[in-house]
Amino acid sequence: MILFSLLLIFPINFAFGEERNYVLTIDEHSFDVIYDLDGELLAMAIDQELDSLLVGIENVKDSIFHIEFANEMITAENNEFAVLVDGFEIDYDIDNKGTSTVLTFFLDEGTQEIEIIGTYVIPEFPIGTIPLLVALTGAISILAKYQKSLSNHFV
Repeated sequence: MILFSLLLIFPINFAFGEERNYVLTIDEHSFDVIYDLDGELLAMAIDQELDSLLVGIENVKDSIFHIEFANEMITAENNEFAVLVDGFEIDYDIDNKGTSTVLTFFLDEGTQEIEIIGTYVIPEFPIGTIPLLVALTGAISILAKYQKSLSNHFV
């Protein structure tokens, strides 16, 4: 009875954020990104040049943020990600669940951007580089034949 009376006088907020799912589509691949955020998610995107996952958010209150993503989508060598919140590197906790990674860290009220930097993001080998690779292989083959015919000609 005393505990009940204390709860009426000093209410405790037992509400926790609920896990939500964001489907991130990259080329032909779709990934479920599970997150818990005390705010609103605007968008998520992969920056292939920086090997990072960008998360745009708003109306954030001081809270703990959890995000779970597939290792196939973004990974870091030795699980050493760099996590930037509004441009500042922060500490985080990490849990590896086999095929996915969970990062947990604190967000200050008003946070707008999260960047999770790894060492690999999908696709590691962009489709646009395939024609370049084919052209380079062809050029090497032609140069090798040309060099061989020149060396036979001058010997």
